[in-house]
Amino acid sequence: MTVQAIDFEFSFHLPTLIEFGYGKASRLGERLLQLGVNRVFLVTDKGVESAGLLNELTGSLQSQGIQFDIYTDVEPDPSLETIDRGAEVFKTKPYDCIVAVGGGSPIDAAKGIRVVASNGGSIGDYAGVNRIPVAPAIPLIAVPTTSGTGSEVTMFGVYSDWHNNVKVTVTSQHMAPTIALVDPKLTMSLPAKMTAASGIDALAHGIETFFSVRSRPASDALAMEAIATVHANLRRAVHDGSDIEARIGMSHGSLLAGMAFNNGFLGLTHAIGSALSGHCHVPHGIAIGLLLPQVVAFNTPARPDKAAKIAELLGIEANQIENRAEEVAASIAQLVKDIGLPTRLREVDVPEEKLPDIAKDSFKSGMMKFNPRQPAQQEVLELLRRAF
Repeated sequence: MTVQAIDFEFSFHLPTLIEFGYGKASRLGERLLQLGVNRVFLVTDKGVESAGLLNELTGSLQSQGIQFDIYTDVEPDPSLETIDRGAEVFKTKPYDCIVAVGGGSPIDAAKGIRVVASNGGSIGDYAGVNRIPVAPAIPLIAVPTTSGTGSEVTMFGVYSDWHNNVKVTVTSQHMAPTIALVDPKLTMSLPAKMTAASGIDALAHGIETFFSVRSRPASDALAMEAIATVHANLRRAVHDGSDIEARIGMSHGSLLAGMAFNNGFLGLTHAIGSALSGHCHVPHGIAIGLLLPQVVAFNTPARPDKAAKIAELLGIEANQIENRAEEVAASIAQLVKDIGLPTRLREVDVPEEKLPDIAKDSFKSGMMKFNPRQPAQQEVLELLRRAF
């Protein structure tokens, strides 16, 4: 893979402090005490709470005399209304810190709540790029319990606008968490299906960033390591959730992928996935798994050198350039099957008559412009039909 001199003219920004380690969450209270925190607004969801994943964290807060309230009214793919309601609840007490615990939904919800509480209005007012006027002063600590979204280190928040059947993305450095506290121990009890869905999303983050027209040497290095790390550990983590080494590997790979796409951005898989979830309420990770093999095959002719590198990272010996698209796509499709995710759109009750609308609305996503091969609407429709 040849790098031109101009490719080394790049910027890289990661405002979030990362603290990574097995068992790290047990020191949350101590860390917050160092920040002078007295009262915490803890954002999570009912699943995380019922799984007992908050116990160690809240115990740590109690041991340091830090007050807290737990807010669990966050659904998967949270709506614009959910964020605005959360901000109203936040403003009822003098909280001086937000802690988000969970997967991408609680972390994105916490990001949005912090912005609305600081700037007013509705989170929908800030959809787009760099539309948040004031950086929130209150610290946000993101504690992921899945290994896939990378939301703990990114400047994006994704929300559901169910009135228009679309996903809305807010992009701003002011969205990034203050601290990412990444503890693989919190992923040990994650069910196999959620491990699979979040894990394939992490792999897609690495691959899409590597293909992106905005990729640069720094994001490429992170993306390549993320692809290799996730591929080496995902099957193991799904098939044996007690495999500590695999869980650590998945947390690490997901984190690297988040760091990569925070700067390199995503592409066609996530653009279509956003429309697919908006129209048919397909969970994000499952949507990504359904689409990724097809998109990789579509993008390979535009970036054959990068496709060759992805093949190498996936352990594929692709000697002929013309075979790479087929072989890399087949390898990813086999991985999706091996970890027990659906492989066809019809398996998740996507109506065939919805495919034209999904194809059309894919172009509403800002991620489309970072894809290395710009498709026509008909090409997206054909891609969806192949996945059907």
